[in-house]
Amino acid sequence: MARTWLTVLGVAAGLSLLPPAAPAAAHNSLTGSDPQNGARLAAAPKRIELRFLATPKADTTKVTVTGPDDVAATGGAPTFSGKRVSVPFTPGAAGLYIVAYQLASTDGHPIKGEIRFTLTTGTPAEPPSPSVAPTTAAPTTAAPATTAASPPASPSPAAAAGDDDGGTGWLWATGAIVLLAALGTGLLLYRRATRR
Repeated sequence: MARTWLTVLGVAAGLSLLPPAAPAAAHNSLTGSDPQNGARLAAAPKRIELRFLATPKADTTKVTVTGPDDVAATGGAPTFSGKRVSVPFTPGAAGLYIVAYQLASTDGHPIKGEIRFTLTTGTPAEPPSPSVAPTTAAPTTAAPATTAASPPASPSPAAAAGDDDGGTGWLWATGAIVLLAALGTGLLLYRRATRR
């Protein structure tokens, strides 16, 4: 009798863990990036890489990179390698760069988000035209002030990778508690039955 109860409780606890796993597997989200969100870089990377929970599809994935003054900084089309998407990076002026991404999960739910990083050094300023030769010193003295003022003190956090990524965590925790309680109850019933 105790073994029957133990089996029933084990199966019930196992089934309670299955429902949250199905939606989580179908819903994609960002798991990491290079450079990391909020990074401050002195040297510009050649490529920007995004890593996702599930393999993104090329036909439903869009990645854009913009720098200071909303200047595009993407150097070409994204490339896909498993769960990774990378885009060539064309750095411009020093300042905040925003990498925005949009893709679709296998469940059809659209995923949007962004990461932000700050480039502390940028491309040199364009040389002045010949007509402005007497004031050549002005751009060189103004450039450091602009560069120093461009990076924000603390980049704002990126948009959430997915709307409900944290919603399944409590379901897993509840399932684990139910499983432990079921195993404990079954073991207790088994010991009582063997003592008789």
